[in-house]
Amino acid sequence: MQETPPEFAIRVRDLVVGFGRQTVIDHLSLDVRRGEILGLVGASGGGKSVLMRTIIGLIPRRSGEIEVMGSMIGGAGERTTQSAAGRWGVLFQQGALFSSLTVRQNIQFPLRENLVMSQPLMDEIAIAKLEMVGLKPEDGDKFPSELSGGMTKRVALARALALDPAIVFLDEPTSGLDPIAAGEFDTLIKTLQKTLVLTVFMVTHDLASLNVVCDRVAALADGKIVAIGAMRELLQSGHPWVRAYFHGKRSQMLQPKAS
Repeated sequence: MQETPPEFAIRVRDLVVGFGRQTVIDHLSLDVRRGEILGLVGASGGGKSVLMRTIIGLIPRRSGEIEVMGSMIGGAGERTTQSAAGRWGVLFQQGALFSSLTVRQNIQFPLRENLVMSQPLMDEIAIAKLEMVGLKPEDGDKFPSELSGGMTKRVALARALALDPAIVFLDEPTSGLDPIAAGEFDTLIKTLQKTLVLTVFMVTHDLASLNVVCDRVAALADGKIVAIGAMRELLQSGHPWVRAYFHGKRSQMLQPKAS
């Protein structure tokens, strides 16, 4: 009998994360459904990236449980986290490409670290991932310093997809992009999510991305998830920070996505 995959790709329960005397994540719980794009919003310095990095094992937690694709995840650096890392890909803010490596070598880095395969096969995979994110095979010969901001994000996304993960974590994916490039990247994320049946966990402050791309949005304030749901639900939230964020002057143009 075939095992039924879990309903939730990520489950976080009663998570506490802090640095010194400061508590950043305070008994937070969150479920991310399989196959959805979840957007995480919060104040600058409020713990969005800390939460993401804790889930993927880069930051240790004080207490709480994290489950990914039905498996419990250990703390930072533990074997359970390392063995699960192949299930997800990560696009860090600003791309975080290795400046001394070509685009092709950057994309191949996860392959070299996690698999044993021939160079010709790695070259084929790199080309396939470049084309998947809308770049040309010859772009693989370039170095990060030769890329535009939009191309850097696409290469970083190609690297995140190198191991064919089930989950992709995106940390401010449209940060630093002009509105046209940001819109194109939003479309790319949505297309890849549908084509590859990905679960996407996206940290962002981009109101347009939240409205266009995300199935649900979670709002982080005071170390906890204070509201979660479709955009129309968050627009009706009575929480002070959520109201200030979604009903401020910069968000007056925002309209809920049609269901």
